[in-house]
Amino acid sequence: MTEQIEISVSTTITEIAREDWDACAAPMEGRPDDPFVTHRFLLALERSGSVGPGTGWFPRYLMAKAAGDIIAVAPLYAKTHSQGEYVFDHAWAQAYERAGGDYYPKLQIAVPFTPVTGRRLLTRPGFEEVGQAALVQGAVEVAAQNQLSSLHITFCSDAEVDAGKAMGLMHRTGQQFHWDNAGYANFDDFLDALSSRKRKNIRKERAQAQRFGGEIVQLSGVQIEPHHWDAFWTFYQDTGARKWGTPYLTRAFFDHIHETMRDDVLMVLALDQGRPIAGALNFIGQNRLYGRYWGCTEHHPCLHFEICYYQAIDYAIAHGLSRVEAGAQGEHKLARGYLPNTTHSLHWIADPGFARAVDDYLVAERAAVDEETEFLTSYGPFKRTDREDDHD
Repeated sequence: MTEQIEISVSTTITEIAREDWDACAAPMEGRPDDPFVTHRFLLALERSGSVGPGTGWFPRYLMAKAAGDIIAVAPLYAKTHSQGEYVFDHAWAQAYERAGGDYYPKLQIAVPFTPVTGRRLLTRPGFEEVGQAALVQGAVEVAAQNQLSSLHITFCSDAEVDAGKAMGLMHRTGQQFHWDNAGYANFDDFLDALSSRKRKNIRKERAQAQRFGGEIVQLSGVQIEPHHWDAFWTFYQDTGARKWGTPYLTRAFFDHIHETMRDDVLMVLALDQGRPIAGALNFIGQNRLYGRYWGCTEHHPCLHFEICYYQAIDYAIAHGLSRVEAGAQGEHKLARGYLPNTTHSLHWIADPGFARAVDDYLVAERAAVDEETEFLTSYGPFKRTDREDDHD
């Protein structure tokens, strides 16, 4: 490709046509593989005030054009803090500022508040190499021109890691727990793959969860009504207040999702005489189920495991999805069939000396993550050999 690439930045996604953005973000037919980078999801964040003034997330959507046509886009944000990212660089910020620098603002290519692996350098099919290079070069130029400390691309894909490293970006790894569908016919089929002790424990937890006194329902599409969001907002506020002080998303965000993305949502609710007392919100991709938020107004034994993990597995098996990604952190997921998986991010730091120090740190951190992943996998719940005791 010999056409000159033009890079531009927009402070609102409304200036980018949905068709142009989604031609890069969701080029496949049918349900988007990754609903979080679609125009409608990012627009809901913006219109609801979840990003923008007062949030520390300032949209700077990046576009690359060739011959007047958009060939690549990226959800770029200027950030005045490191909250809502789930790839923690607070220690970097403190070290940088102790050395006399200003770490903030920085640039972040990410989906706000969403620790889900997916493409971040979004290109039209056939423009992957030139589009990714243009976006990275454009973002670095924006950072340099504005004398910003750094650029971070978080929860990016394996292909983007390879491309980013080739362009000189630093590579960081992390860990999440995912459940993989090995072609199971039903939940019992999945249980049969586990060791006897783990299988018994899960059956015990599911039975205990069901004794809370009500029913558990799965809702999607038109089954989700406005009053369900009222209940879920209460759950989300409770969890957000306990985990990070104030919830990242506004109430209006869920109203926007109701209007534009209900078909991409699975809501699991525990109902006591019709009254929601706990719930989990999942987003549905083409081949994956993404667990995002959970909360409750009443605490019952094992209800969290049932609503967040086991119901998600049930849904994935029933709908032929290949994986459940249950969000960030949580080694307690291991015993429930969710195994450790490596996540990736890419980083550029303007100061050469500080960049070398961070790069040295990342070498050691990657080795530690690999070692921990191997160790935790060895303690997974699945049968070690075909001869393992399989009696209940």
